[in-house]
Amino acid sequence: MGGIRKHTASGAALALPFTDDRHPAEPYPGARPGACFVHLDGAGWPVDPDPMTDSGWRVSPDGVDLDEWLAGHGEPPMAERTPVLAYGSNANPAKVTWLREELGLTGPAVVLRARCEGLAAVWASGLRKVDGQRPATLAAMPDVTEEHAVWFATAEQLRVLDRCEGRGLRYRLVRVHSGRVTLFDGSVVDSVLAYTGAGRRRMPLLSAGEPVRCAEVDQVGARWLGGRPAPDDGLDVTPVHGYPAPDEWPDRLFAYGTLQPGQSAWGLVEPLTSGSPEPARASGTLHDTGLGYPALRPGGGGANVPGHVLRLTSPEEALPVLDKYEGDEYRRVRVTLPDGRVCWTYLWRGPVDGFAELPEGWVRR
Repeated sequence: MGGIRKHTASGAALALPFTDDRHPAEPYPGARPGACFVHLDGAGWPVDPDPMTDSGWRVSPDGVDLDEWLAGHGEPPMAERTPVLAYGSNANPAKVTWLREELGLTGPAVVLRARCEGLAAVWASGLRKVDGQRPATLAAMPDVTEEHAVWFATAEQLRVLDRCEGRGLRYRLVRVHSGRVTLFDGSVVDSVLAYTGAGRRRMPLLSAGEPVRCAEVDQVGARWLGGRPAPDDGLDVTPVHGYPAPDEWPDRLFAYGTLQPGQSAWGLVEPLTSGSPEPARASGTLHDTGLGYPALRPGGGGANVPGHVLRLTSPEEALPVLDKYEGDEYRRVRVTLPDGRVCWTYLWRGPVDGFAELPEGWVRR
């Protein structure tokens, strides 16, 4: 499939697009591409960060905005997907195909590389019944940094992952407050969802009294490890009941226009927030619509759009109210501030031709 090659964030070259056979699933946990990718029908397309796009990501080699690419396949954009940490076989493209063939996974799978600090994939105490291989489990491990991935899953895909992981039996779905997970565009996925051990067989294996990192011992060696189950995985987590909605993360809004403190719609948003508004800046360009409110579009270089970060008390309740206020002229997306915090904000949908750029001191009440 073509001879085009590019260099990824790790410096490795990757053909575009790539097929599953380049990343075999065996032995567990399988091989991983050297790039973020979107996967469909046995093939993967690398995805690169791009702040000039609405989604913040661009699909190679055609350079299409990831949201546009997903829409072209009739699938939800990134704002309607939930981030789930993939530290085992779920980051393997051939495993994604297995999920399609065996468990009915549908639609493109968006899998973005992530740096995990204070978290490690370690070998679990029990072997898999299906093939006798030793699976991975997640553990807190201070001073350790590993590279894994984050799925941005649709609601249907999350249900398939539940079935695959044996939610409630082998693994449990939790929000992980330990460590720090950072995507390769600098976005910090705080309180990331993850499947962690639900019983003794999926607790970390203690060999010579210590967990064994998957990065240090391969599957062949892991199958012959001796030891005992750890009493726990050391993680600070909140169990998830039911199915999380995409609107639950993040719980912050970047307001740059009439929703800011002291401006005309502050009375609408203030009851939906907690804590004090925090001055902040985001990337993009602010335009004057001539209608009494500004239009934010990506681009412009640097964090040159002033605004405020507002903490939403209940994003699931607040965001529908704000969506209605913003109307069809805007679309809600996740944006990343210079410090890595991810916030909801509203981008102008239409063209900005003929709109003047607003000066930094713009205020309208």
